[in-house]
Amino acid sequence: MSTVYDCSEPDDRAAGLAAAAGAVRSGRLVVMPTDTVYGIGCDAFDAEAVRSLLDAKGRGPDMPVPVLVGSWTTVDGLVLSVPRQARALIEAFWPGGLSIVLPHAPSLAWDLGRTRGTVMLRMPLHPVALELLRDVGPMAVSSANKTGHAPAASAQEARDQLGDAVPVYLDGGLSGENIASTIVDLTGPDALILREGAVSKEEVDEVLGIEVDVAR
Repeated sequence: MSTVYDCSEPDDRAAGLAAAAGAVRSGRLVVMPTDTVYGIGCDAFDAEAVRSLLDAKGRGPDMPVPVLVGSWTTVDGLVLSVPRQARALIEAFWPGGLSIVLPHAPSLAWDLGRTRGTVMLRMPLHPVALELLRDVGPMAVSSANKTGHAPAASAQEARDQLGDAVPVYLDGGLSGENIASTIVDLTGPDALILREGAVSKEEVDEVLGIEVDVAR
């Protein structure tokens, strides 16, 4: 059985956030609103929960799951180092629609898929998502849809696709712009935009003070 919590109602929101936090801590999945599309998430450090997430979406470990954080400072404990370019992008676009790929800290015991030693990080601009993330810590979060289907713009759309594989749905109304985040890869010698989305290439160029290439 799954339960949908209407986060526009204060009592339902409080109950939903408590249920979601309990689900995450017990290795189960939740669906949550973000500033881009709805996400399906779990404890980033629970490998079995991450496998359940991938199974719910119908996809394998070849497409690693991104990690959402609730604050800028959380990043420092997750990556090998935070280079100047990453700091500049974080200060300019977090919380918001920019994801950053960095080498992850080798000491971390997590399995997000075939990451090749990297992790994709983002801080979403949505109050419900941020409240949950600040309570439970970093979460592995992917778009709340079956692989090959359109991303969910509402909790109901997510439930229609994922059903009872997810016990807790946090309904934050329609998502903002149904646009995925922009992804900037900072693992190589030069910054590289892997996907242009909510943040434009021109905005990234301006913050970094260079013209950043876009992956083809």
